[in-house]
Amino acid sequence: MAARRPVGTITRGTTNPNRLRRVDRWLAGPQAWRLRRSATPPVVVDLGYGASPVTAVELHERLRAVRPDVQVVGIEIDPARVEAGRPLEREGLSFRLGGFEVPLERGARPVVVRAFNVLRQYDEDQVAGAWATVCERLAPHGLLVDGTCDELGRRSTWVAVTAEGPVSLSLSLRLADLERPSDIAERLPKALIHRNVAGEPVRDYLAALDAAWARSAPHAAYGVRQRWLATVGEMREEGWPLLDGPARWRLGEVTVTWSAVAPRRP
Repeated sequence: MAARRPVGTITRGTTNPNRLRRVDRWLAGPQAWRLRRSATPPVVVDLGYGASPVTAVELHERLRAVRPDVQVVGIEIDPARVEAGRPLEREGLSFRLGGFEVPLERGARPVVVRAFNVLRQYDEDQVAGAWATVCERLAPHGLLVDGTCDELGRRSTWVAVTAEGPVSLSLSLRLADLERPSDIAERLPKALIHRNVAGEPVRDYLAALDAAWARSAPHAAYGVRQRWLATVGEMREEGWPLLDGPARWRLGEVTVTWSAVAPRRP
């Protein structure tokens, strides 16, 4: 029987060391329970890792601090990229050919699939189908993280998706470079990047962040982190359904319920 063709298309594959450190920190922080509760060595997939396998190697190193027996699998649709990763394989780290169908040995189901800077290169109407295909492969309580970041990883956004659908949107910024929060709009995930227009909730969310940032300017005298803490604290007071707290905000991160930013129109 002929091998099944991987689901998806080859992307540009641009990557850099440490580019995904922000989302890795989130996975090893508030999402670490997904690894800890697994009764068997948890499987985590770096889907579409790109021309260099460095992000899969870094993910393995970072998650081993949470679960030493974690199994990280880098999956790429380009055979040459898979071969480039083979020399780096070791206990707990392997590379496989595949796409959104997430092919794993012996029918293993991943607790986390991280797909960064992958769907950004697809059409918006392809996002829901890709999410559904991946989520069919997840372990119970598993998570798909669909995100985008800049070339150096200083601005990063991601959507957390479960079998029930999208759960939240996270923004993570290097505060030292921050002029206004909405500057991250160009790095929104594919599901939202074209929705940063009047009448769409994500536009309202970014505008509210900008307004709170402007009002928090006096806090800059105590440092940019204090200004950011004041900004996000005000957002919560205004009623935005934030899912995290000051410990995450101090990292330049904020997570909001998906329903608050979900696209309004088809």
